[in-house]
Parts: sequence; C-alpha cells; structure tokens
Amino acid sequence: MHSSYTYPIGTPGEKWGEAQRKQWRAQTSIKRHYQQEVIPKIDALREQFDVEQYGALSYDPARYPLYCIKSKNWQPHKPVVLVTGGVHGYETSGVHGALEFARTEMARYSQEFNIVVAPCVSPWGYETINRWNPLALDPNRSFYTDSPAEESANLMALVASLDGEILVHIDLHETTDTDESEFRPALAARDGIEYIEGMIPDGFYTVGDSENPQPEFQAAVIESVSKVTHIAPADEKGEIIGSPVVQHGVILYPMVKLGLCGGVTNCTYGTTTEVYPDSPKVTAQECNLAQVAAIVGGLDYVLAEQSK
Repeated sequence: MHSSYTYPIGTPGEKWGEAQRKQWRAQTSIKRHYQQEVIPKIDALREQFDVEQYGALSYDPARYPLYCIKSKNWQPHKPVVLVTGGVHGYETSGVHGALEFARTEMARYSQEFNIVVAPCVSPWGYETINRWNPLALDPNRSFYTDSPAEESANLMALVASLDGEILVHIDLHETTDTDESEFRPALAARDGIEYIEGMIPDGFYTVGDSENPQPEFQAAVIESVSKVTHIAPADEKGEIIGSPVVQHGVILYPMVKLGLCGGVTNCTYGTTTEVYPDSPKVTAQECNLAQVAAIVGGLDYVLAEQSK
C-alpha cells in the first residue's frame, strides 16, 4: 500500500545530506537512562561472570561504555555462544531479555559452552529510543569491513577477539508499531525513496539466514517461545514484513549481504528474534521472558544435537 505520508525532514525524492542528518539528530532527545537502567543490571552480575568493557561510543565515552558479560573459566575447547541485544537500541526486550538470560540461565549453560552476552550494543539508541545512531545510520545494516557505525565496529572487534569457535549466535530484536509510524518513513525520507506502508505482525517470529537456514533449530526456538507468548501468523500473502514465511513463525534474510548483526559470525546455528511488545496480549516482562525462552530453546536444541 502506497502512502501519502510525508516525513517532516528533507525533500521527497531527494536523499538527505549532512544538513538533514543534523536536523534529524537535533530533534532527538534523551528519554531513558542507560547508566540507571542497564549498567546496574550488568554490575550485579560481576560476581557470577566476567564483565569486560569492549569499547565506548565516541559521542560520549563516559556515558556510553560498551560491556559484555562472559562466562568465567573460559575454555578454548568449548564451543562459544554469542548473545547480542540492543543492536537497535529502542528494542527494549532485546536489552533486558539478554540481561534476564544472563541473570537466570547463563550459569547452567556455561557448563557446556563459553558464553558472551553483549546486552546493549547501541546505548545512545537505547536512551533516545531510536533505531539509528546519531549519524542516522542503522547499526543493523552496518556489520561489514570498515563500518561507519561505531556500534557495529565495536561489536565486530569483540567477536574477532573471542578465543574459540562461535557455534551459536542469537541476536535479540523487536518489531514494534513505531517501525511503521516512525522508522520506515524516516528511512524512506533519508534515502529519497517513496514510503510504502507495511503491516506489523502480531506476535513473535524469527529471522534465519537464507544462506544457512537451520530449520530444525528455528523450530526449536519457536516451540520454546510459544510457551511464553504467541507466534506471529503469516499475512494473506503468506508473508511476514514482506518476506515469505518458510515455516511456522520463520522468515529468512541474507544476513551477510545485508550487513546484519546475524551475519557477524560464521556460526552453525544462528537466529534473529523478533518480539512484538505492542500487542495487548503481552507485558514487558513477558517480552523479556520470550527472549530468554528463545535462547534456552536454541541452546537445548544444540545440546541435544551434540549428544547424538
């Protein structure tokens, strides 16, 4: 469906220049606080795990240090599990779901895996409730060599530093109503293209890698999450957000080609979760628990496969 909606910044049909990017950044504001809402939850895990700073955002290094949480007694022979959250900072359960997993489940899985959790890849986006960073760049389209997005570059450096083979990567995201009310119209304006209205699916789904779909792994994630929240149905075209549904609750993207966080490793088992927090059927905590369930379902599947 085409839309007559015009974004208030820029000229329709023309890509943004630096002036428009500055205008966009000037209308952002701090709405919540990383140092108050996220950092204390990370600090509370220091006795159980190794907490390491892997970078800081140059916009304000003291305000935006980047932390990861690693299992103690890292052993190079163990397979590595990477959990990432808050690549899009506004996607709240990505951040707090990652922290909830670390608090409640990470210790028991650390017996079998080396685990590293990067809970808030984009803290400026977290504070301003934004998909982009201050340069109007999407970190989740910026995972490639010489990335212009600091958030992506810092995480890629962390991944490169890890000792051992990354077997599993679970990247925690949300699809929200603001994707259509704000972020996709802004993207169309920034790139000088027409905004075509889409539909937000009501429910959880995953995005697998079209180059390595791992359907049984995806099914295990969906099954685990279905015990916590509802799974998004396909629309009348058999699609979710414009992509064909290849199995219940699953679509596929070419992760590396699109510069997505899901392509940052060469893992065997990978998925990007998509929680729908705006549904009247769920609470914020249920969204966090759905993210935990996704990780647990995926790891239980991998353990079962390894034991065969």
